[in-house]
Amino acid sequence: MASKSNTFALYILMFNMFIAMSGIGLIIPIMPAYLDTFGVAGQALGTLIATFAFAQFLFSPLSGQLSDKHGRKKMIIFGLIIFGLSQLAFGMAANLPLLYVARFFSGLGAAFLIPPMMAFVADITTLEDRGKGMGYLAASMSLGFMIGPGIGGFLSEISLQFPFYVATVVALVSALLSAIFLPNAVPTVIPGAPKAGNIFNQLKRSSATPYFVLLIVVLILAFGLANFQTTISLYADKKFNFSPKEISVIITVGGFMGVIMQTFLIDRLFKRFGEMKIILFNLILAALAMIGILFVSAFWTILLVSAIFFTAASLLRPAVNTLISKMAGDQQGFAAGMNNAYMSIGNMIGPAMAGFLFDFNMSFPYIAGTVILMACFFIAYTWSLKKSDLLASLRTY
Repeated sequence: MASKSNTFALYILMFNMFIAMSGIGLIIPIMPAYLDTFGVAGQALGTLIATFAFAQFLFSPLSGQLSDKHGRKKMIIFGLIIFGLSQLAFGMAANLPLLYVARFFSGLGAAFLIPPMMAFVADITTLEDRGKGMGYLAASMSLGFMIGPGIGGFLSEISLQFPFYVATVVALVSALLSAIFLPNAVPTVIPGAPKAGNIFNQLKRSSATPYFVLLIVVLILAFGLANFQTTISLYADKKFNFSPKEISVIITVGGFMGVIMQTFLIDRLFKRFGEMKIILFNLILAALAMIGILFVSAFWTILLVSAIFFTAASLLRPAVNTLISKMAGDQQGFAAGMNNAYMSIGNMIGPAMAGFLFDFNMSFPYIAGTVILMACFFIAYTWSLKKSDLLASLRTY
């Protein structure tokens, strides 16, 4: 990542990730009010997010392997265009079925964005700098997720649809900038590399990789995190009658702390403790924050617990992503695609279950999420003991 061209490419990738995540995040604080206009609530929010994740699950492996074959740039531009137009469709939807269609295409667009960008970072970084590159990409993800809800909350005062129109324009502008400025390096095609097959064949192939257990951790982690991320806006709205602005502040502060950690501290933490210890510690921290949300009631205490949760999550994702990338070798696109696919499975099941549990009892999503995160910790810990020599060989000091 020493060359100026690689550094500039990383900045473009960070901007694209920021755009994608801000477009996803801006709907969070306005969704309770927006769904009220359609006469639906928690379960619909969960299934809408699950629809987004289902599209990611279907198309992420294809996106990753196509980027291995044809280059990352084409996939990224395609993803930005589809994502931007889907945001427009979501804001203009006249009924609930059209909302589901729009979210499906948003997931498709994200599927053609995230795996190629992760693989691109691996292309332009050395093994030693991989954690820093993934951390920067994760920081832009957190920054987008942080600013997106804030933008959504304030722009919704113009109209509930207006934030989606803004997201459309910004995504299309990002696609244009990527077409002009992003390098078009095509990865070397590995002789005899497996061809892209259907999703089930690719899942089977992933089970033979050395990082398969990490993919399972990605799935369980996404499942657990989705319980919190899906319902926190509804929880704050229904139980405490918080306004969209107050919900935006809760999400924004946590995201800001995550950005600081990912930008300035994550590389040092990886080099001092190793990615695996960071994963294990923050799984426990996230679980404690998840259950802790049920024992606080004042705005500032909810803000503090949420900030702890989002900070832990902000360290977990790049740590897992970096380890998978280090183990992937020359199959970065495939690894990134499967990473996103397994994450999408968790994001698909988690929000739907969280929405159902929330409608039954507002506390249940957080209890279930805590159990899931602790299960993830024990799986990761057991695997780390078996792979201690391999993990030690991948450490950078």
